Amino acid sequence: MDMQVKTIGDLAAQPPEYRQLIEKIIISHAVNELYGAQVFDEPAIALAPTPYAKWLTCRVAMEEYGHHVRFRELGEQLGIAPAAMTPDAKQPLSIFEFPLETWEQFCVIKLLADLAEILQVEDLLTCTFHPLRNLARMTMPEEKFHAQFGRDFCTELCQTPAGKAAVQAAIDQYFPLLPAFFGRTGSKNNEAYRRWGIKQRSNEDMRADFLARARALVEDHLGLTLPAVA
Repeated sequence: MDMQVKTIGDLAAQPPEYRQLIEKIIISHAVNELYGAQVFDEPAIALAPTPYAKWLTCRVAMEEYGHHVRFRELGEQLGIAPAAMTPDAKQPLSIFEFPLETWEQFCVIKLLADLAEILQVEDLLTCTFHPLRNLARMTMPEEKFHAQFGRDFCTELCQTPAGKAAVQAAIDQYFPLLPAFFGRTGSKNNEAYRRWGIKQRSNEDMRADFLARARALVEDHLGLTLPAVA
């Protein structure tokens, strides 16, 4: 749709469906950035094996909490109640139900889940609601750092047979949760997002792109096996 909403003040003049979709996506990001930081990033600080790894993990946790703060602040400017942007008000994504127990698991989560998040943020870089577009552009470098964190530490772990086996086991455990991250095939919500120019690609296209990128990382770069998923 050929429209551009350049300011927060301009949003009030837009059709109700457009406003509702913008609010929905902001709430989703605020909730899941917060919950992911709580269940994965902050606990991983204790799992990190060296001071250097702990330092970088602290940075990841700080930035993930920062993403929540940015989305929450944008939501508050739109009149969304802060309580509505918490895991108590909205169920977080199923990818966060994974019980994090090891450093290798956390590195795989950063390798793959943050790759999936990069694709989601990519789809907002040309969003017709410019405040959300600008927030995506601000967030993207940090998401890329988190995915690179996962790549670097997984690469390091795979230098030993034990580390390679642990990374493969973590991939086998976690990867099957990720295709669902992109939503249902033929989603009416996704169709509405694309019709209004909020998102650009179908769930199916994004999932296929993710699987191709994940396979290149896991099989071509790490020399491991990406599990088959439905």
